[in-house]
Amino acid sequence: MDASDRRLRAVSAHLRPPATFAPLRSGSDLAASPTAGEYAHVLGYSVVLPEKLQTGKWNVYRSAQSPITLVNKPLDNPDIGTLHDNFVYAVETFRDCTYLGTRVQADGTVGDYKWMTYGEASTSRTAIGSGLIYHGIPEGASVGLYFINRPEWIIADHACSAYSYVSVPLYDTLGPDAVQFIVNHATVEAIFCVPQTLSTLLSFITQMPCVRLIVVVGGIDENMPSASAITGVEIITYSRLHNQGHTSPQPFRPPKPEDVATICYTSGTTGTPKGAVLSHANLIANVAGSSLVIKFYPSDVYISYLPLAHIYERVNQIWLLQRGVAIGFYQGDNLKLMDDLATLRPTIFASVPRLYNRIYAAITNAVKESGGMKERLFNVAYHAKRQAIINGRNPSPMWDKLVFNKIKARLGGRVRLMSSGASPLSPDVMEFLRICFGGEILEGYGMTETSCVISTMDVGDKSIGHVGSPNPACEVKLVDVPEMNYTSEDQPYPRGEICVRGPTIFLGYYKDEIQTREVIDEDGWLHTGDIGLWLPGGRLKIIDRKKNIFKLAQGEYIAPEKIENVYAKCKYIAQCFVYGDSLNSSLVAIIAVEPDVLKAWAVSEGIQCEDLRQLCADPRAKAAVLADMDSIGKEAQLRGFEFVKAVALIAEPFTLENGLLTPTFKVKRPQAKAYFAKEISDMYAQLHDAESGRAKL
Repeated sequence: MDASDRRLRAVSAHLRPPATFAPLRSGSDLAASPTAGEYAHVLGYSVVLPEKLQTGKWNVYRSAQSPITLVNKPLDNPDIGTLHDNFVYAVETFRDCTYLGTRVQADGTVGDYKWMTYGEASTSRTAIGSGLIYHGIPEGASVGLYFINRPEWIIADHACSAYSYVSVPLYDTLGPDAVQFIVNHATVEAIFCVPQTLSTLLSFITQMPCVRLIVVVGGIDENMPSASAITGVEIITYSRLHNQGHTSPQPFRPPKPEDVATICYTSGTTGTPKGAVLSHANLIANVAGSSLVIKFYPSDVYISYLPLAHIYERVNQIWLLQRGVAIGFYQGDNLKLMDDLATLRPTIFASVPRLYNRIYAAITNAVKESGGMKERLFNVAYHAKRQAIINGRNPSPMWDKLVFNKIKARLGGRVRLMSSGASPLSPDVMEFLRICFGGEILEGYGMTETSCVISTMDVGDKSIGHVGSPNPACEVKLVDVPEMNYTSEDQPYPRGEICVRGPTIFLGYYKDEIQTREVIDEDGWLHTGDIGLWLPGGRLKIIDRKKNIFKLAQGEYIAPEKIENVYAKCKYIAQCFVYGDSLNSSLVAIIAVEPDVLKAWAVSEGIQCEDLRQLCADPRAKAAVLADMDSIGKEAQLRGFEFVKAVALIAEPFTLENGLLTPTFKVKRPQAKAYFAKEISDMYAQLHDAESGRAKL
């Protein structure tokens, strides 16, 4: 018996008997043996185990924090199995601590933050849940949440968990067709909304026969319309529902871990929304695993402004609740977010690359415009601090006092932890944030179907350009994509489609077994559609979306999101859509410009324009933007065919309202292609004319 056979036999001894074997969906198939870890390849942040013992192929990665068993409950609170358990624990532990805060008062004025304690939130949770029972909403019914972040959203969600209702978040920016589809598809019986979204609901309420109750948050009793005579729907205010439930409290109807907690509809980039069904066990497992990597404390303060209907913010709320964190809500206006940050002074800040890129551009432009001594001082401080971090030393506090504390003040001055998710963050922007803001800056990777976090950077890991090691609650492998020449045997790093397995994997798409089977294979692996590679130390790096990769006429494959992420550093660019196809050999791009930066350039060049649209059409502006993009592309070492050869500048940004962004701020590529069809056609015509002219010469 050779060494490999002995190792396989030793690992086999740690497996459960064959009769109990099942695809790994709710835990680990490796028993908790003190010696089992000896038979895994330890890479630093990850360990590698064999997927199939009969082949001996070692390609399943797990967190080094929990290599033998996948985490499915909080290790320090194993009795927490549901969202209801999670809230009960938080209330018992932090009853008198501040929990939910808001600046907007009942009369619409804005002042300092006013807080609700964990105990007060518990009382409201009981009242709202009891109110739903008072109105005859049956156990197990779906309850829609159709408004932006505010304390009532959280209270209603807690009420759903306590009384075994299924919450169904509705993006406030979804169009009427999508809202109507989701409400009918999920058979939503009660909807919480605000006065602004009430009018939208009433415009097609007759097309949603399942709805029995509409609760208007922030509404006034005297202003509530009477729709019951026409539709049979009762419309009441949140305060009235609260009072009704408070005067007739009902005992909790606690869910079981395997029960459905929520149906999160993902808008995607094409087709009708898909409802990802997540159980209480799914969400608790994800938070339990993440808690081994990142620590939160009752002294922490968090600002909630990312959409609560998005799994990123939703899981943050579950996680922060368990640790007694104070959560302050923004006013509801992104343009006033900086003012909210200055008032709240959070210690934890979660965001997306789109905002971090804007912070990066704003600071770098301000430094360049300051010129002289201020610019030189910033550059000296930046490079000194960067070199200290690279060498593993603590930077001199002098640089923070002289330069960076003023920058930190933009986020309130107390942020100790910043996280980034939803899309790739440029390594240069990541490094910039670490130097300017200090503390921990961590990038994560996840999706709704995995209850959020698949992997995240480990605290203390100073490397950049990756999304870290697997969440201790799941395991990850890369599957070969031969048609694109990605294999696990690739050198220097294994590459392939990212697949995930474990207790965080969703139950499936609601009423859609076909699409469920398309993403979860017979062994329980969820196929993400993302392409990744393994870096040294067991760190995962995302290359691009499998379905978004396309081929140019000369046969070269293009990952557009990677290229867009590079060009995001361009000072002129607010948003970028890179396009190419198999009929053309070059890439083109639609650029939503940064108005102030482009106007400042025009002034410096002595160019006079009546408005931004006219400036965007000016060939000199296009040339300036393209030149800056070329410079950044060279710094990033883009390959020749990855450089954009023509640009169309637009004054209007990509938004949810014009249908070019998903609610998680990803570009809807097919829609963008159709929306900008003329601009794309014109750019290629100009490139072809230029090529023809050169050929004649």
